[in-house]
Amino acid sequence: MQYKIIRSDRKTLALQITREGELIVRAPKRVSSANIEKFVSDNKKWIDKHLSAVISRAEKYPEPTDEDRKRYIAEAKEYLPARVEYFSKIMGVSPTGITVTGAKTRHGSCSAKNRLSFSWRIMQYPREFSDYVVVHELAHIKYKNHGREFYEFVASVMPNYKEIKRSIK
Repeated sequence: MQYKIIRSDRKTLALQITREGELIVRAPKRVSSANIEKFVSDNKKWIDKHLSAVISRAEKYPEPTDEDRKRYIAEAKEYLPARVEYFSKIMGVSPTGITVTGAKTRHGSCSAKNRLSFSWRIMQYPREFSDYVVVHELAHIKYKNHGREFYEFVASVMPNYKEIKRSIK
């Protein structure tokens, strides 16, 4: 099995599988190559499972072409503000603004000043997932964490949010 080793001042070994399906082993500077090899071997089941999931997701949602990207950006700029307005009224919260970004690893975010950002990439997924991301970020206006109350608030608006999240994974 091929992998890339990144050594640093960390204390433990860790595995990472990138969006491109590359296996990275993060290791302390002093760990021997033999110990790294054993670590990879001992975690083969985990690696196979997660690598398979990454490949499956990439096949289902490939990197968009330039044409698709432009279309998704246009869709995001039209769809997301309307959904933010709709769910804001239901949830009793008000964002200070909305931005559409090209983030690859984060679907959305809520700043300390309650400005919402959404990746145009969520437009590749079913609309119910985009709605979940909107509700999730709006909930951060009221709760700046992922605690029990936060998820209760999300569930009060979208009771099936767990199934929606699971369907994307």
